[in-house]
Amino acid sequence: MSAPVALSLVSGPAVHPLTPPTHFISPGELSEFPNRLIDAFGPGSPKGLGSLSAVPLRSNNLRGGPLDPVGYELCTPEGGKGGGVRATRGFQVGETVMVGVLECEVASNDSHATQVSRTRWARHGGLGPKANHSCSPNCGVELNDTGACNFVARRSISKGEEITFDYAMRNYSIEHFPDGCLCGADICRGSVTGWKDLPAERKAAYEGLVAPYLLEIDRELARSVI
Repeated sequence: MSAPVALSLVSGPAVHPLTPPTHFISPGELSEFPNRLIDAFGPGSPKGLGSLSAVPLRSNNLRGGPLDPVGYELCTPEGGKGGGVRATRGFQVGETVMVGVLECEVASNDSHATQVSRTRWARHGGLGPKANHSCSPNCGVELNDTGACNFVARRSISKGEEITFDYAMRNYSIEHFPDGCLCGADICRGSVTGWKDLPAERKAAYEGLVAPYLLEIDRELARSVI
């Protein structure tokens, strides 16, 4: 009786028998897969692997993005601010720290609503609503394809650091917020204000990391006074 023949993946010469895997891909390795393809083949499309155009070459696919959503957790900051969100690992400048998700649109502004366009408001889901305001935030905002606000690191963020953004980065005016700001920043404005109340130098400091509809409102107002 002849020895058993191992099954192979393909027929023809130089076939290799199927063998048990010696290594299993971890979630961390999976999150790095797009970068490994790009490193190996360049930003084009590797032959036989289809187009990589569906994989944005932005770092939000690596940390805090859809391929690796874990990077933050609920916390209780000091200073009486209530609940907050802190980083569970480091983030570099330009990385998407949290991906925004919209729960529902609301008819008008209220204490739990967020402006999402010039004339619309909605409620965000996930831990996004738990992120606290700071007058000197480590994150800015960037609208994603759903209309929700992603939080993007505007400076390096260390593990354990609270994730913050300026509420003025996505709200033209703040109407439903208690008096007094508790952020404790050296440049604290003293109260949580909207985009319309920011000085020009602060608006310039947030360039590229604010909701685009705020800039549209500014441009319309500028044209109206000419």
